[in-house]
Amino acid sequence: MRTSILLSAAAITALALAGCSTPSEADSSAITIVTSTNVYGDIAESIGGDLVEVTSIIDDPSQDPHSFEGSARVQLALSKADIVIENGGGYDEWAGTLLAGADNEDAVVLNVADISGYDQEPAEGEFNEHVWYDFPTVQKLVDEIVTELSTLDPDNAGTFEDNASTFGDGLAALEEREATLAATVAGTGVAITEPVPLYLLDASGFTNVTPEEFSEAIEEGTDVSAAVLSETVGLFSSDTAALLVYNEQTTGPETEQVLNAATDAGTPVVAVTETMPSGDDYLGWMSSNLDGLEAAVS
Repeated sequence: MRTSILLSAAAITALALAGCSTPSEADSSAITIVTSTNVYGDIAESIGGDLVEVTSIIDDPSQDPHSFEGSARVQLALSKADIVIENGGGYDEWAGTLLAGADNEDAVVLNVADISGYDQEPAEGEFNEHVWYDFPTVQKLVDEIVTELSTLDPDNAGTFEDNASTFGDGLAALEEREATLAATVAGTGVAITEPVPLYLLDASGFTNVTPEEFSEAIEEGTDVSAAVLSETVGLFSSDTAALLVYNEQTTGPETEQVLNAATDAGTPVVAVTETMPSGDDYLGWMSSNLDGLEAAVS
């Protein structure tokens, strides 16, 4: 994965996280949760409500989680966390590295890739670590959050369970939409620039026809061979791909060529992001992604 960690000694005394969502005034009675991205921050806040204080290390759509440069400010937040939620699967290794140096052995760590139960060393291909696009995994995470919050604050266990039930209803509605879409598209070919939305696309009945070498190279930030780029571009003129799902957070010359090829061929394009757009929430964000897919095949 594209990961790098930079610790700034000058920032060690900082009391606020730059680029992170932090409460204006900490509530000492609240459970402190630190998440690697705002995706998990929103989910945790949906379950914990006013009984938790959530800090999302990455909460800006312009930030690339793969190449995030951690700092002593982030490490300071991790040192005070009761619960840490990381994606795992190689996606945010910096979170585990910083936590290891934060002198906080009591923090409960929820690794979502582990919680998913998926094989992270598949016999073929690479593990798709973008598990927040998989609704069954998110439900498993919600269940874990309820367990841990109820352990730390048993008096409010009922509140956590009620919040989780409401959130779970939202997830179930999204899964119903996936099933309806799957019955409509029935294996329709889709091209991607990165494997970010693959769990959503698979559950919605699409078949990924992108050369694996292309999407892996874009994700890893390595060069795409001329032959693989030509094969990918040709997916649209040949009508092999009826749709392009484009990660707009990671763009470059190769992805621009693919986007232009899809546009020139009149192929619908649906933009997605890795982190949650500002001002949105998880359920609304995923609903918008499904809106885009439904509109593209209508």
